Order: sequence, then structure tokens, then C-alpha cells
Amino acid sequence: MSGPRVLLPYPPGEVGGLPEGWSAAVWDGTGGPPGAEVLGTVEFFVVPYTFTAAARPLLARMPRLRVVQSLSAGVDDLAPHVPAGVTLCNARGVHDASTAELAVALTLASLRGIPGFVVDQQAQRWSGGFRPALAGRTVLIVGHGSIGAAVEARLAAFECDIVRVARTARESPNGPVHAFGELPGLLGAADVVVLTVPLVPETRGLVDAGFLSRMKDDALLVNVARGAVVDTGALVRELRSGRLSAALDVTDPEPLPAGHPLWSAPNVLISPHVGGNSSAFRPRARELVRSQLERFTAGLPPANVVLGPEGSTGR
Repeated sequence: MSGPRVLLPYPPGEVGGLPEGWSAAVWDGTGGPPGAEVLGTVEFFVVPYTFTAAARPLLARMPRLRVVQSLSAGVDDLAPHVPAGVTLCNARGVHDASTAELAVALTLASLRGIPGFVVDQQAQRWSGGFRPALAGRTVLIVGHGSIGAAVEARLAAFECDIVRVARTARESPNGPVHAFGELPGLLGAADVVVLTVPLVPETRGLVDAGFLSRMKDDALLVNVARGAVVDTGALVRELRSGRLSAALDVTDPEPLPAGHPLWSAPNVLISPHVGGNSSAFRPRARELVRSQLERFTAGLPPANVVLGPEGSTGR
């Protein structure tokens, strides 16, 4: 085969075919990886979604590699393994709809007591009672990037007040975005705190004992970011005290092992890191891959650069 070589997680036809002169190999992350004769020709590698751990060892075996395209929004588990001189791109925008949907679903389920209804249904028990609504509440979104903005858009119909926080202060179309430094003064007014930050050094352990202590009594913490953004031990202590509740799509450690105290903590709803893995993901992923291949062929820099060939960050 002649021309640049791409390693895709699905057949080229699913991304509308390849640019003229390109050839492709397919590896979906399952089974054995391609052999040295294939890896030695790969210039553009699309990492199979949810198979980052299997893909990492292959990077050092691709001497012609120029671009690594992740299909995840977060690349904290991939970036340290990308060889020098190789560009790493994330899937910004691909998971916005799916993750924002789950963030809202977890919020509503927790506030309205859906997990308890499931237990009562299984026990054939009719139990009424009062539950808080989302309407009239204050929701603090920590991490107002594309996913945070998508969460806000979906909350717009629920008649709640939105407070936005990001690493740097700025204006958004819907109102001000506060800086991280303002968090201590904002947490006490929030009924729901939604985490949508990437896992970077300044956000690792961001939600520690001090952060949690500043949250108001009976507040809900929703994490659709990364598990390590939260100090798990500190969260378990707050949950056991009965002061806070949580809805978590991500945990630290992950997968959460059997017997871990988070499983049995009160007032917590846990989903197994499925925020981005929905029917909305694959068509958006295909469109991103197609666009990136077209840019690469045209000699244009790729979009969504997280790590440039000189080691600089694109965030």
C-alpha cells in the first residue's frame, strides 16, 4: 500500500472513506494488535474508545507516527505515553451531548429519589414522601468547557440558577464565568455542584475535604469528570455523616473494586463511567475522524490539539 497509513478502530467506509492515496488498517482494541509490518507504517492512529490501556504499548512501536487521535475528551491516561514529536488530539465536542445528558439524569435521579423507587418497586412497597426538585435550585458547574456548557444548555428548561466556574474568569453568552480562585465563596450557595473539569495537575484532588466542607448542608455533588478530581476518602466521610449526597459516573479507584467503602456509603448513586458511551457518540466520533483526516491530508494542523509536536499543550 502507498501513501500515508492510518490505523482506525472501524472500517474506513464508516468515516466516509479515505483521502486519495491513503491506506488503512483496522484494529478495534480487541484481540491481538496489528503486527510490526503494519505498525511500522502508521502515521495517524485513532485510539479505540475505551481501549486506551491496550493501545498505549503500541505507540512506541510506530516509528512513523505523527498524530494520535483519542476518542475520549480526557487524555490524562494517554498523554504521558505519546512519543516526543507526535501530536495528540482529544475528542472535544464528541461527548458533550452524552455526558451532559447523564449529568442531568444523575442530578434528577438523586434529587427525586429514583434509586429508592427502584428498591421499593422490587420489594413491592408503596412509599411516598417529599423530595427536592431541581426547579428553584442553584447549580454550580465546575469546568465550563464544551461539556460544562452542554450541561448548562440542558438545565435551561429546569428553572434553576446556574453559576459557572472555569480555570480563568471570562464572559459566556449566558453570563459570567468565575475563576477557580472564587470557588470557596461560591460553594456555600450551591444546591448542586456538577464537575466537568479535565484531570490536570491543578484539578487532581480539587474536591478535597476543604472543598466538601464549604458545600452547604444537603447539597449534591455530581461527578462526570474524572474520579481523581475528588478525594474519595473525604467524600466517603461526608456521605457517612449524612450531610452531603453524591452522584458519580467516575470514581477513584476505577473500576471501583468490590468491598470498597464507596459502594456502601449512604446517599450515593454510582454509574460505571458510561457518560460518553451512548448512541450519540459514534456518529460524532466518525465525523471528527473524517474531518481530522481531511485536515491532515491537506497539510493543515489538526483540531483539538492537546499536546503539540514540540510538547506544548493546546488547552
